[in-house]
Amino acid sequence: AIPGLSLGCLLFNLTYSATLPLDFVVGTLATLLAAIAMWLTRNVKVGKLPLPGLLMPALTNAVLVGWELTVYIGGGFGNKQDALYEPLCAWCCTQVGGRCVKLDCSREETFVSNRVRHAIRTHIISWVRPDGTFAARKIECFSNQGAYASHGHSIVAKAMGSFPQHYPCDNMECDAWTVFTNRPAAGAMRGYGMPQASFADESNVDDCAKAVGMDPLAFRMQNIMPQGYEDGFSHNVNYDDSFRQCLEAGKKYIDYDRKLAEFAKDTGPVRRGIGVATFWYNTAVYPISLETSSNRMQLNLDGTVTMQCGETEIGQGADTVYAQMAADVVGLGDYRRVHVVSCQDTDITPTGLGAYASRQTYVAGFSIRQTGLLLKEKILQYATDLTRQAVYNMDIVDGNIIRSTDGKALMSLKELAMTAQYNAADSEHITAESTYQIKNNAYSFGCTFAEVEVDIPMCKVTLKDIINVHDCGSLINPQLAEAQVHGGMSMGIGYALSEQILWDEKTGKPLNNNLLDYKLSTIMDHPHLEAQFVENAEPTNPYGTKALGEPPACSGAPAIRNAILNATGVAIDQDPITPHVLFRRFTEEGLIRD
Repeated sequence: AIPGLSLGCLLFNLTYSATLPLDFVVGTLATLLAAIAMWLTRNVKVGKLPLPGLLMPALTNAVLVGWELTVYIGGGFGNKQDALYEPLCAWCCTQVGGRCVKLDCSREETFVSNRVRHAIRTHIISWVRPDGTFAARKIECFSNQGAYASHGHSIVAKAMGSFPQHYPCDNMECDAWTVFTNRPAAGAMRGYGMPQASFADESNVDDCAKAVGMDPLAFRMQNIMPQGYEDGFSHNVNYDDSFRQCLEAGKKYIDYDRKLAEFAKDTGPVRRGIGVATFWYNTAVYPISLETSSNRMQLNLDGTVTMQCGETEIGQGADTVYAQMAADVVGLGDYRRVHVVSCQDTDITPTGLGAYASRQTYVAGFSIRQTGLLLKEKILQYATDLTRQAVYNMDIVDGNIIRSTDGKALMSLKELAMTAQYNAADSEHITAESTYQIKNNAYSFGCTFAEVEVDIPMCKVTLKDIINVHDCGSLINPQLAEAQVHGGMSMGIGYALSEQILWDEKTGKPLNNNLLDYKLSTIMDHPHLEAQFVENAEPTNPYGTKALGEPPACSGAPAIRNAILNATGVAIDQDPITPHVLFRRFTEEGLIRD
């Protein structure tokens, strides 16, 4: 017997399927990997990668020499977490005397030889009380792994683990399976199982709300993770009422109440609808795996600071954020006074684990602040003899050493650096370096509201408006944050409405492994993308930040699905929601008759 499960509960036994879009990195899928083995300097150079620290063992085993990761090639949304071509390319160049080697995969080849997102079929049984609260839930996730393991178990496990935290319930049973098939291997892709889980969970929540006659937004407000919730495994804590704050912001922008009432009057062939979906996300990988970050700073003769870290810039603007954080902690006043050494050379760069798990701003912040404080202390300690002031009586503001008591500028960092470098009696090149092992994680929250217009006879969905609201902590760089959200929203639109790899059932060959037939969403499919933020500073982080890299891709697809449900009354149990899917469901529900 399940406590609290009465005969008055409604049982909903439903299955939702998320398809496998390609982990698509425009500009890098036609993989160009130039490897140069320079035997005298023991370096192997390959394209810029998100995870230089984690790629080292694979390259070491391949070429048995050192390596250097340099040059810009482009971004990555997870597919570069696997060492696929790099070790092979590095080994090939050792076989031709260190000459340049290029492995060039055509666009068609990358559709089957690159990583794809896992297709996850989720079976949910929800017992819902008449008042709209969950009495019990049973979750089963089946993940299509393809032919090789890659990130198989970890992704479906993360997807499964999202359900009991998203909508906590006293009685939950969750299981997950990885299934090997003859499809391309699935690997890490932006969201790491959470978009699939969000599609299933948020679709089920809307279906349950409809069945008990509740507004979907009110149903969520009643059941979603409450403030003060602590996960028993990660010990993440929901310190603020972030979910409800995000939902209220999205509700206001989309004019939810008015449009919901207005759209309910639509009865013709073209109908409008409003949908909402929420998500939560972790920041970094502790306690599942090691989280560590190292940093090095040096004071230059012109009063600027050069900084090195192992966390990589792959187009997301990380170096700018690192410069902002370093300038803040040292007291430089302007991020342009920080020179970030962006090209990580694993022979000399401090250790960093790379660009994945929406971790870099959160994790690098610890080592940047720790190292910056060490550098600042050394600067002020050297300044004691030059200024005749105690360390505790000085500070660094806008690149000047000031007296704390009255704010008087005593000398500039440039003056101090020149003096320290060329002081015949006490010469010192002022530097600092440190490593910080992170033993925290942080919840990130958000939601999507979507407005659609559905042409039932044409089986066509037009996205009219969409907003993502995120609580990713304190914003370090609002413009970069907004751009990150726009990119994730665009991926969510494609995930919801068009992106899928099709296969010949008889031969197993791909039918649309090109950019003509693989339907990426374009500017024609996008309305205005509205991004808003609720800034609740994360108390475990020195800069108050938490995840933003992957979360924007999590809730867009289920919000669009739920908007279609609101417009037509027809529940869709799979994505992408193509005209073919709509035609089948509209026909089944009697909206289309031959």
